Amino acid sequence: MASLTSPSSYTELKDAWHPSTTTVDTTESSYWFNWRVMICCIWMAVAMVITAFLIFKYEGFRRKRSGDGGDGGEKEWSGNVYEDETWRPCLRNIHPAWLLAFRAVAFFVLLIMLIVIGLVDGPTIFFYYTQWTFALITLYFGLGSLLSLHGCYKYNKRAAGDRVDSIEAIDSERARSKGSDHTLQQSQYSSNPAGFWGYVFQIIFQMNAGAVLLTDCVFWFILVPFLEIHDYSLNVLVINMHSLNAIFLLGDAALNSLSFPCFRIAYFFSWTIAYVLFQWTLHSFVHIWWPYPFLDLSSHYAPLWYFSVAVMHLPCYGAFALLVKLKHRLLQRWFPESYQSPR
Repeated sequence: MASLTSPSSYTELKDAWHPSTTTVDTTESSYWFNWRVMICCIWMAVAMVITAFLIFKYEGFRRKRSGDGGDGGEKEWSGNVYEDETWRPCLRNIHPAWLLAFRAVAFFVLLIMLIVIGLVDGPTIFFYYTQWTFALITLYFGLGSLLSLHGCYKYNKRAAGDRVDSIEAIDSERARSKGSDHTLQQSQYSSNPAGFWGYVFQIIFQMNAGAVLLTDCVFWFILVPFLEIHDYSLNVLVINMHSLNAIFLLGDAALNSLSFPCFRIAYFFSWTIAYVLFQWTLHSFVHIWWPYPFLDLSSHYAPLWYFSVAVMHLPCYGAFALLVKLKHRLLQRWFPESYQSPR
């Protein structure tokens, strides 16, 4: 089997935790057929079963379910995504063009950084979970820019009265069908369910919510203190890579009107599972270094490490969910006339 060693062009910072090729040959069958790998496979299998259950049980895809009450009404499915939620700001006083501008700026800044990182460190930099997540958030803002651009076009057509189903028509229709207590709230929404790309955008948003916090928390609270002990300095590129991603994502979360149902943590777990499976497949064919020491299955503590990383997903995702919930509560209290809540 081929053997790859760590590239000499890596920056000093990455060399600080970038290990040499493991002394254990990962291409040997004895590396994979043992109790440690079996337990880790059990962790992975349990995680995949739970994520599949959550997705198939709660994901919306334009579905509704009957209400629990006896009035025969319908209750919105928690996983539903509506077309205007992908481009509509959370306040009516904010024009959708501002959200478009923010997403476009974030996309180009992150894309330039991603290209620079690839040129400086080479393609092997994408062995790291951090770069996977950085590429994902770049994709999020790229897709978000396109959806916002389309939304601004529709918004301007509505404002000009060029559409038959204008906002006024929707408002009057909903005013007749809904009770007076909910007239103002419901009149803000588009009744059109999101298409394929709308659901993809919502899912990527919630995947990034957990993945960005996970990577940045590990970096700033675990790796940076370790590096400081060994007198390694941080360069500007690495600092920006582990700060701008969170800044841009939190900024978008503050502006957008996307919902945040907790069951979509399943996609966050799926993202990490895909990364781990990629690393396992790669190491089963090629003798190469592990990008993170805790992924090395030769350690007797490997099952504990894998379980610990899985548990870390919960507070990272939960913290972002709490921030989104806090945002909606504060905006509803501070701007009751302008606030546009998700469903």
